[in-house]
Amino acid sequence: MRALSYFFVIFAIFLAPLGVAVARHLADDTQATDWRTARRDSTGIAPLPAQTPEAVIHVYAARAFRWRGAFGVHTWIAAKPQGADAYTRFEVVGWGVSQGRNAVRVGEGVPDGYWYGNAPTLIRALRGGDEVDALIERLRAAATAYPHQHEYRVWPGPNSNTFIAYLGRAVPELHLDLPPTAIGKDYLPDTGVFARAPSGGGFQVSLAGLLGVTLAAEEGLEINLLGLSLGLDLSPPALKLPGVGRIGMSEE
Repeated sequence: MRALSYFFVIFAIFLAPLGVAVARHLADDTQATDWRTARRDSTGIAPLPAQTPEAVIHVYAARAFRWRGAFGVHTWIAAKPQGADAYTRFEVVGWGVSQGRNAVRVGEGVPDGYWYGNAPTLIRALRGGDEVDALIERLRAAATAYPHQHEYRVWPGPNSNTFIAYLGRAVPELHLDLPPTAIGKDYLPDTGVFARAPSGGGFQVSLAGLLGVTLAAEEGLEINLLGLSLGLDLSPPALKLPGVGRIGMSEE
């Protein structure tokens, strides 16, 4: 009985912040309801290629479309080699996969666009020369090697966040700390159980993205339960809450 009581307490700790997130989402009357008219234009975060000769890698997260946004975010990477006149987006999208389309989409696009009405947050930025160009080439190679090219599941994965976490492990120089609302980041490809954390450091143990733990310098300590992440970050100090996200000092 005591073990069962502990389970319900832990479950409640996960559900309480999630309830807050759902309430906020339902109260937000600015949410787009029609994907055909929802904003996808630039938010002006990414530097213009014509004014930026150096290489750029940006990682973005934006609340998912419609009801999914109450629970989590969609993440993607935008990259521009030195001298390039456009950005390439690296992301996974579920639409069309059931009709045979590849889930991995790599191609020119708006780097910092609204995700169907939801403004993105920049969660990692790198700028430089040949060394950043080399990272972009490694991102391309990793995207090609991603083992779930034709698979997409909103929960528990593989989804868009599974893909970006995979790229983070493949290119640890990104030091990619995905938000706790990136549901699917803890789903390890090829039904893996042990892996490096998405930041490329520390370690992660996960059972199909449904139960696991992550311990790393970037992520801090995170516990995963049914795809939801609860954690404590020490550098800088912050709580990581399901649905709500990161609460504490800024990482900038």
